[in-house]
Amino acid sequence: MLVQLLLLSSILLTCVSNGNAGVTSSFIRNEWPSVDIPLDNEVFAVPKGYNAPQQVHITQGDYDGRAVIISWVTADEPGSNQVRVGLSEGKYDFVAEGTVHNYTFYNYKSGYIHQCLVGDLQYDTKYYYAIGDGDSSRKFWFKTPPEIDPDASYKFGIIGDLGQTFNSLSTLKHCMQTSAQTILFVGDLSYADRYDNHDVGVRWDSWGRFVEPSAAYQPWIWSAGNHEIEYFPHMGEVIPFRNYLHRYPTPYPASKSSSPLWYAVRRASAHIIVLSSYSPFVKYTPQWRWLEEELKRVDREKTPWLIVLMHAPIYNSNNAHFMEGESMRVVFESWFCQYKVDVIFAGHVHAYERSYRISNIRPDSSNPVPDKSAPVYITVGDGGNQEGLANRFRDPQPDYSAFREASYGHSTLEIKNRTHAIYHWNRNDEGKRVPTDSFVLHNQYWGNNRRRRKLKKNHLHSVVATLQVGENLDLLSMGM
Repeated sequence: MLVQLLLLSSILLTCVSNGNAGVTSSFIRNEWPSVDIPLDNEVFAVPKGYNAPQQVHITQGDYDGRAVIISWVTADEPGSNQVRVGLSEGKYDFVAEGTVHNYTFYNYKSGYIHQCLVGDLQYDTKYYYAIGDGDSSRKFWFKTPPEIDPDASYKFGIIGDLGQTFNSLSTLKHCMQTSAQTILFVGDLSYADRYDNHDVGVRWDSWGRFVEPSAAYQPWIWSAGNHEIEYFPHMGEVIPFRNYLHRYPTPYPASKSSSPLWYAVRRASAHIIVLSSYSPFVKYTPQWRWLEEELKRVDREKTPWLIVLMHAPIYNSNNAHFMEGESMRVVFESWFCQYKVDVIFAGHVHAYERSYRISNIRPDSSNPVPDKSAPVYITVGDGGNQEGLANRFRDPQPDYSAFREASYGHSTLEIKNRTHAIYHWNRNDEGKRVPTDSFVLHNQYWGNNRRRRKLKKNHLHSVVATLQVGENLDLLSMGM
């Protein structure tokens, strides 16, 4: 029965990818007010105790997943820079020393921002860590990914354009329910730039406390959006990304990048590339040169899943931000097809949309056409910020668009092995998480027949065995 379901789903996906079977959802979102949560709400509560660490978050700290960068803020004084780490709660085997700094933004002065790299960790291991002094110290944990391996299974959550509204809170809570091990964040964090003067910094602080219940335990892989630019000449603030760069470090030197805004990491069986939509990327710029070399470094024998994160989508059929990603498409799309990128996640448009595998690189065509070497493009700028939904899709739905809905939600990508992954988009609906769009993602490198023949017969049987019946039933409700 399971094999039959898999074969049926593959046939359905093949038909969809080669026909005009795109769906525009008729679901009408009953929006909660798109206003930021008041600062006195409990989701922004400052931890108890003098100078207690707050806004705790972690991200990957190296290229291969054996290090984390732990960040936190102390409000009153610098306090301790140390992170105590161990294999059991309350028993810490070693201590790492971090750095501390603060900064001003107009007339706002930040708290003391601590950042500590903890390295030489073991794969697939749960670590406990403590930060802060005395009675004000706080305890957390994280789990390292499995060793780099083509068949390492792993589950990612994907969030974009989050903000700090009640819709944002629903998205965050729903994503935490999925047991995602790492969050891929596609830009536009706090939306603090919608405030002015001192309140810009205040809303960066509140957002840091808002996401801490997830970000202190699961690494968030950061990318920057347009709301991180914060160009405010009237305030004398004209250096882009200042708040973001001070608060959210990335392991960019590990991938030989010259900027924290673009970098790459390897995690389990995935190679994840983060691009900056709002930094120069045309030919011979630093980002262009870096991506050219990074794509050559990708080893699909070890990390078969090639994932790209950016903020502005390359393909988008919404009236909002229509064709804003066109210049990046012209520069990079041929590389995405050449290197057979599996999936590209973007945000920016406050709605959900998934494409078929298409490209617009043929010299004899000015329109996107089906292309088996192309990525699937997925827009998840639906986190819930105060700007509201982008609910005006272009009509008719273009052939490249598979499914679209103006609603809030988040996605998950569960890698099963080197050949298959299960993708879900989950709608927020009246406080409930509703799986709405799903499909089996076939790996671009190992999915072709020549490489499949390299796999042993018993491995192919294990591929089928790992795909759960319940997940494959979801394939039959892809919105078709």
